[in-house]
Amino acid sequence: MSAHPLRAATAVVGVADAADPSGMLDGTVTELEARMIREALDDAGLTLADVDGLAINNGAGWAASLEAAERLGLAPRWTDSTQTGGSSFEIHVQHAAAAIALGLAEVVVVVYASTPRSSHKRGGGGFRSRALGGVTPALEWDLPHGLRLPMGAYALAASRHVHEFGTTPEQLASIAVQTREWAAMNPRARLRDPITVEDVLASPVEASPLHKLDCCLVTDGAGAVVLTSAERAADLAKPPVYVLGAGTCHTHASITSMPDLTTTGGVVSGREAFRIAGLGPGDVDVVELYDSFTITVLLALEDLGFCAKGEGGAFVADGPLRPGGALPANTNGGGLAYTHPGQYGIFLLVEAARQLRGEAGDRQVPGAEVAVAHGSGGVLSAMSTVVLGSEATR
Repeated sequence: MSAHPLRAATAVVGVADAADPSGMLDGTVTELEARMIREALDDAGLTLADVDGLAINNGAGWAASLEAAERLGLAPRWTDSTQTGGSSFEIHVQHAAAAIALGLAEVVVVVYASTPRSSHKRGGGGFRSRALGGVTPALEWDLPHGLRLPMGAYALAASRHVHEFGTTPEQLASIAVQTREWAAMNPRARLRDPITVEDVLASPVEASPLHKLDCCLVTDGAGAVVLTSAERAADLAKPPVYVLGAGTCHTHASITSMPDLTTTGGVVSGREAFRIAGLGPGDVDVVELYDSFTITVLLALEDLGFCAKGEGGAFVADGPLRPGGALPANTNGGGLAYTHPGQYGIFLLVEAARQLRGEAGDRQVPGAEVAVAHGSGGVLSAMSTVVLGSEATR
């Protein structure tokens, strides 16, 4: 059977991200976007003059790419402003890989920046400043009945998982504990102190059964990745990280319309990404999973096939996600402890690339050759999975 035409046709060749232990960054959103683009291009050994494709999601809607390109002096021949929340950037990579393989672009930059913590400190609305716009399902059905968003939506999924499969708060808490072990090795992480399961359960309940330490941070953050063809990647500054496969699936907008609260579109996105890559969950050395909440991680592990449906609680309780574990996960500290500026998906890609390039320092997973970056957007609404590989996997 011949390889899929998208398998390893493109590569991530430059990455950059910005986070700080204070949770805040200097500069405006547009300044941070420009800085990330410059740093990611420098990492690749490229310049703005090489860029002919731009993918961006900064809340500006249809004008996001237009305004960013104007500021940067670019006239891209390929553009993408897809907005699915935290999974947008995995979708951008999927789209960019297809465009590059078809010759529609040669060098694409994917970028994101947001400063909700700084905005709140300055008297702004932080996340609350994001307009819902018009009559939405959430406004019509969820909020009037007192559902606290977004954590209330995830609490519904967690509660259903508890009901159907006997998952315990202790098992969910173990995800936060293991993630914090990685954050302890990341000097830029917001939260680095070790925690225990008891610490998680003693933290305030935000939406039962989720405690505060089951929930992601609210910080400033920014990041960018640069992609190009496999042929051009071979001559650039850093080892190529090949896009082996990608898949996307969205199943609902409002949590009240989610077909099954214990199963996400990751079943489809993961299956498609692994099919194109010609690999399976057993081939993966490191996973970067969107961790807006601990339940998000547990559902992703099941839906991507790392354990069977309903067995996620027992699976994580054995400690596979921690340093030295069987399935190292969220190796920079994740959205639970590293940074989370509202849409975390760009950081999944950056960390996966660094792991495959052997650049993660104290938190490097030895011999990592295959990584998965799995984004989640909305309220478990839009899933996108990218399988990445080193030269050894090509």
